[in-house]
Amino acid sequence: MAATTVNISRKEQVIRSAAELFREKGYTASSMRDLAQKLGIEAASLYSHIRSKEEILQNLCFDLAKEFRKSLEAVEKQEVPAAEKLKNGIIGHIQVMSRDLIASAVFMNEHRHLSQPYLREFLLLRINYINRFKKIIEEGIESGEFRKNIDKKLAVMTLFSSLNWMPFWYDPAQGIEPVELGQQLSGMLINGLKKPSVK
Repeated sequence: MAATTVNISRKEQVIRSAAELFREKGYTASSMRDLAQKLGIEAASLYSHIRSKEEILQNLCFDLAKEFRKSLEAVEKQEVPAAEKLKNGIIGHIQVMSRDLIASAVFMNEHRHLSQPYLREFLLLRINYINRFKKIIEEGIESGEFRKNIDKKLAVMTLFSSLNWMPFWYDPAQGIEPVELGQQLSGMLINGLKKPSVK
């Protein structure tokens, strides 16, 4: 979701306000009545824009998952060394999150409240996404860019543990741009994978 409120539909306004509410109170503690109050409308009016609270969560989770996937697909097409590809994947991940930090925080924290079969579908998308980063690390090992004795699962979990906290601490007002942040984080993370230079 974009950060500006100009020219967005009423449904998008509802979803954006819901994201703020879910981040403030948590999904389970938030009600449609709370959301209506936040929007300044009658609760019954909400249902002309959205069917349920969970539909809002589904929109937030799957729309953002699609953005992450599009970003990674663009990186995977690049004819560059694995370390460069991994760096670009990290920067892309951070850029997607930085477009809407509130929605990203809900995506990271509240997806577990999706009901079946949506939760299963979401988790499969997440596993696929993580495995594609793991594949880039494997490419780097095979090409000799990264150390052979790396635990690939540990490496990719460390990567995402570092990245996915970003919506909870990143403050654009502090002046660091998402690309610069991505370059700094990728440098720290990728340097730990690289083979030491021979002197």
